[in-house]
Amino acid sequence: MKKILIINGPNLNLLGKREPAIYGSQSFLDYLKTIEDQFPNVQLRYFQSNHEGELLDKIHELGFDIDGIVINAGALTHTSIALADALGAVTAPAVEVHISNVHARESYRHHSYLSPKCKGVIVGLGLTGYELAIRYLLTL
Repeated sequence: MKKILIINGPNLNLLGKREPAIYGSQSFLDYLKTIEDQFPNVQLRYFQSNHEGELLDKIHELGFDIDGIVINAGALTHTSIALADALGAVTAPAVEVHISNVHARESYRHHSYLSPKCKGVIVGLGLTGYELAIRYLLTL
């Protein structure tokens, strides 16, 4: 059975409540049930934190023993060299996901420190981006 870790960073615990015009009205935990049903033969692990160090610790803890990482680091995408280094240090391939089209938003959101350490980036396709990332990781 393939094992995939889904990591959400700061403020993504507020999905469904936070700026629904940008992020939609569904909570991530509700959406997680949907993708668990779509991938019954995949062990999906989910972790969310508003703290950079906890995200790093989770990547270090599981990144050598899983088949892939789907990461939406939120605002840390644009600031965290440490997360980029962690993704580069582990053996699990990663796909970066953003719910909104970060390139249609503020200019500081246009740069990602994580992208060079990821196999690919999915931007602006809403929560469906997570499903697409999982599908891709299962092909590797």
